[in-house]
Amino acid sequence: MQRDATGGYAVVQVEGEEVRAFVPDPLPPAPPLAIDGGVPRALEAAAAALGRLDAFGAAAHPDAAALGYACVRQEAIGSSRIEGIDVPLEALLRVEVDGPSSTTGDDVLEVANHVRAIEQGLGQLRQDRAVSNRLLRELHAVLLDSPRGQRKMPGAFRRAQNWIGGPHPLSARYVPPPPAEVENCMAALERFVHAADDRLPLLARTALAHAQFESIHPFLDGNGRVGRLLVTLMLRDLGLLREAVLPISAFLYRHRMAYYDLLNTVTATGNWEDWLEYFLEGVRAAADGTVALAGRMAELFAADRRRIDDVGRRMRSAARVHQALMAQPVVSIPVLRQRAEISFPAAANAIELLTEMGITRQISVGARNRIFAYEAYLKLLGETD
Repeated sequence: MQRDATGGYAVVQVEGEEVRAFVPDPLPPAPPLAIDGGVPRALEAAAAALGRLDAFGAAAHPDAAALGYACVRQEAIGSSRIEGIDVPLEALLRVEVDGPSSTTGDDVLEVANHVRAIEQGLGQLRQDRAVSNRLLRELHAVLLDSPRGQRKMPGAFRRAQNWIGGPHPLSARYVPPPPAEVENCMAALERFVHAADDRLPLLARTALAHAQFESIHPFLDGNGRVGRLLVTLMLRDLGLLREAVLPISAFLYRHRMAYYDLLNTVTATGNWEDWLEYFLEGVRAAADGTVALAGRMAELFAADRRRIDDVGRRMRSAARVHQALMAQPVVSIPVLRQRAEISFPAAANAIELLTEMGITRQISVGARNRIFAYEAYLKLLGETD
């Protein structure tokens, strides 16, 4: 449906120049979102795929827990990649085991922080907190907990004008609302997220909320990552995914030019429907891809369990270590000892056995503080990140 721009403009002074900043109208759109054309089919396909993922994620099975672990990290990597922060999965998992050092770069720290923010946000929802501006600010502080991030007002809405694209707002692709409007815009968005409106499908509500957050750009930095984290939180808060996490950012990265263009089109013309169809296709593709990944993970885990069962007397500790590796595929021996609940010598012997079998590989140098990776599992995750 063709509409006018989805808001108005306010004139602000930036570096002595007058700049027009866009102030989005509150949601829902007016006239209402048109659930017609290709939208109903896209809604049905996305909801069905999400239901399949939800059923797997809610299963009380180690494979489901392993999938949740993997998807949180895939989402953190994919969302960061959209912002030009490209960190290999192995580097992320190593810093989670070793902790940061003086040589750990800001990029790795920020992706590790992104994992923490996702996990903390989902943990807060499990404690019956709702998605709110306060929660988003808390998670923004976690995300930017790095030397680079400390300069960007972590945990606070911006008090300066920002813009997207170009060295100056006069040449920018988009100028978000003035700082004085951010609180009001975000308060209106929070009301929309929790509004009781059965006419608007929950996935549509999530799509609209993400686009609106991006148009407000309430932080000095980290807006894209927090905006995509909002999607993760809403899918959980609205009951669409009970335990699973949807790594939608890989789709958004692969189709990022359409992602940017459709978000811009929403603000310029009010065409929410094309954005919604794109978002729903992303949900469907990400959910189906994750269910397929779950199947490949289950096959790998079962095949390796059968190999371990054949080793005889040494099998018990090796099986427990393998179970621990399913939950965390890059580990140290102290981590294995804790996760598998076995002695240090038993953990060391078991990981040596799995390394001899080609299941694990030492990825650190030297004989001290050794780090091991579940090789085939990492490769599998790397094919889909």
